[in-house]
Amino acid sequence: MNEAPLLYNVVDHTATLTINRPEKRNALSAETISQLVARLDQAAADDDVRVVLITGAGEKAFCAGADLGGGVGGKGTAEYATLLKRLAAFPKPTMARVNGYCLAGGMGIMLACDLVIAREDAQFGTPEVNVGLWPMMIGALIYRNMLPKQAAEMVFLGQRFGADEAYRMGFVTRVVETAVFDQTIHDITHQLAAKSPIGMKIGKEAFYAMVGMPFAEAVDYLSGKLAEVAATEDAAAGVAAFMEKREPVFKGK
Repeated sequence: MNEAPLLYNVVDHTATLTINRPEKRNALSAETISQLVARLDQAAADDDVRVVLITGAGEKAFCAGADLGGGVGGKGTAEYATLLKRLAAFPKPTMARVNGYCLAGGMGIMLACDLVIAREDAQFGTPEVNVGLWPMMIGALIYRNMLPKQAAEMVFLGQRFGADEAYRMGFVTRVVETAVFDQTIHDITHQLAAKSPIGMKIGKEAFYAMVGMPFAEAVDYLSGKLAEVAATEDAAAGVAAFMEKREPVFKGK
């Protein structure tokens, strides 16, 4: 097995970042966090990349949180904050492929992604309270993705729960049977990669920026964003393809 703590490859416009510490349930070391930030920056700058997929190596875990014996703290804590901010503001669609345990800091990474596809046996939770800690930084994402009382129960009790419950709580996009899990991931990434990169960038920015705006302000803001996206070459190409009943070819301009 490759010993690198993070694997990175690009296939069909999708950059896959795989946390590669399966013997530790893909727990985050300081080095792993640093490499995640660097690879996200690389994917953002690569015009061939239209989608970012984050997952964990092996079959047991997406990410079990911080490696408490792996030096996370100090610089690692600052880097983790940088990682969450990079993901939250990433200009391309991001998706978490949750293939097992997704706990603590792993939940932070998952919640910072746009879409979350969970295998049917995935397990979620914030167990920090059980060892005298608290899910501090990921709280900024928890309370943006969950209802307050549900979030409080999860954080205060530190218990694990399954994928169906996570879906009911609203922070998992889709729960998928194991037999069709990888095919579903493949299908969704291909659908995302087929969209206009510039349209997706402008639209994603608007989608999150309008949250919390007063209604009138949001409508005015979105009106400006509509004009911006409508002026792109991709929009013209997409409309022409629709009228001619063919698939569009987007160039990201």
